[in-house]
Amino acid sequence: MNTIEYVKEGEGDFAFDMPLVIIGGGACGLVAALAAADQGVECVVLERDPFPRGSTFMSSGFIPASNTRYQQACGVDDTPAIMASDIMGKNHHEADPAIVDALSQHSGPVIEWLADKHNIPFELVEGFLYPGHTRMRMHCTPRRTGEELMACLIQAVENAEIPLICDAQVETLCVGEEDRIKGVVYTRPDGQVERIGCEALLLACNGFGGNPELVERFIPAMKDGLYYGHEGNQGDALLWGEKLKAATQDLGAYQGHGSLATPHQILISWAVMMQGGIQVNQLGERFSNENNGYSEQAANVLRQPDGIAYNLFDERIHQELLKFEDYRNAFETGAVKTFETLADLAKGVDMPVDALQATFADMEKCRRGEQADAFGREFDPVLSLNAPYYLIKVTGALFHTQGGLDVDVQARVKKQDGTVFSNLFAAGGAARGVSGSNDSGYLSGNGLLSAVVMGQIAGSSAAQLVTA
Repeated sequence: MNTIEYVKEGEGDFAFDMPLVIIGGGACGLVAALAAADQGVECVVLERDPFPRGSTFMSSGFIPASNTRYQQACGVDDTPAIMASDIMGKNHHEADPAIVDALSQHSGPVIEWLADKHNIPFELVEGFLYPGHTRMRMHCTPRRTGEELMACLIQAVENAEIPLICDAQVETLCVGEEDRIKGVVYTRPDGQVERIGCEALLLACNGFGGNPELVERFIPAMKDGLYYGHEGNQGDALLWGEKLKAATQDLGAYQGHGSLATPHQILISWAVMMQGGIQVNQLGERFSNENNGYSEQAANVLRQPDGIAYNLFDERIHQELLKFEDYRNAFETGAVKTFETLADLAKGVDMPVDALQATFADMEKCRRGEQADAFGREFDPVLSLNAPYYLIKVTGALFHTQGGLDVDVQARVKKQDGTVFSNLFAAGGAARGVSGSNDSGYLSGNGLLSAVVMGQIAGSSAAQLVTA
C-alpha cells in the first residue's frame, strides 16, 4: 500500500497509457474529469469502492459560490472579494490568500458551467446565513443532499463517456527521472494487478480521517471521537506525498460537526442554530456560542457529559428544517422528540427542570438587552423559541480533514524546496484546504468548495499540461 516504484525512461510495463489519470471518484475527481474532457483530453478515473461515493455522498451537498445568476435572481449582492474576505476571516488569515482568491473567483463560473454544460440542477439556499458567511451563497441540488449531487455528477461523467473504473485500489505510483509521475499500479478485488501509464496524475482521493493512526498523529483531540466520513479516506495522498518529499500544510485542520443525531447517525443541519435554536447538555445548560460554527462545536459537544448534547428548537424551525431530506429522515426514524412544555422536556430526557428553565430565562434577558450572553451570542428577538419544543440528541464527530499536500493556484503539488512537481496535481481533501490550521477555521462549505472548484481547476490545469 502507498508505495513508490522508480522506473527508467521507456520502462514501466504499462498495459496502456492515458493522458490523465485521476485517483478518486468523489466530487473532486468527477468534476476534474469533466473539466479535462471538456478540453478534449482523455482521462480515466480510478475509484477504490464498488460504487463512487466519497465524502460528498455523506454531506449536505452545499457548494458556496459568489456572483452567480442564482444569487442575482434572488437579489443577493455578492462578489468574489466578499467571499474571499469571509473565508479568510473565518480561518484567521491562516490559509493561502492566493488559493482563497482563486477559489472565490472561479466558484461562480464553475457552478454555472456544471449547470449549463452538465445539467446539474443547482438552486440557491435561501432563508438564513451559515456562520461566517455574510451573503447567501450556498448552492445545492433540489433534495439538498450529497447523495443527489453525486448522482448528478456520475450521470454527467457517463454522458461524457469518461471511463470510471471502480474496485480499483491504487497502491503504487510509478516515478521516473526528476520526480515525474509515469503511471500507477492498482489491484482488483480478485487480486489482478493492472498498470496504467500517464502524462499527468491527479490525486483526488481525499484526506486521512478514516486512518486512526494519522488522526492520532496530526489531530490528537479527535483520536477518540466518532468518525463520520467515508471509510476510504485513508490518507493515500499524504502517505505518497511523504515518500515523494512533497510539501504539506495545515495537517491539524479538520471539519468537525456538533450536530450528528445519535444513535441514528443522521446529520442535522446547522440551520437549527442559525434560525434561533440552541444546544444544551444533560445538565440543561448551554455551553458555547452555537453561532460560531458547527465544526468547532464537535469538540465542544464531546466535552459535555457522556459526549452528547441536545438540539432544542421549536415549530417554526421544524417547518424550515423539513426542506432538508436528512432532517425528514431523522424525523421519520424517531430521532426528533416533541414536548408541550419545558417541564415535559426535562422529564422526558431526565434533565434538571430548574436548570433548563434558568437557561431560557437567561436567553430572554439577553434578548431584551438586560444582560450579555456568557458565550457572546446575540439573541434576535424575532427568533425566540416557543412551545411546543423539539429535541434531538446529538454528538460531535470528525467529518473530514482539511490539511494535505501543499499546492499552488493551478493545483500543482509543491515539493519541500518550494518548486512544483512537473505533472502531479492534487485537489479536494488530498490538498491543503482553506480552513487554516485547526477546527475553528472551517467555514461552511469549505470542503466542497475545495473539492468542486479546485477539482475543476486541477482538471483544467492537467489538461493544459498534456496538450501543451
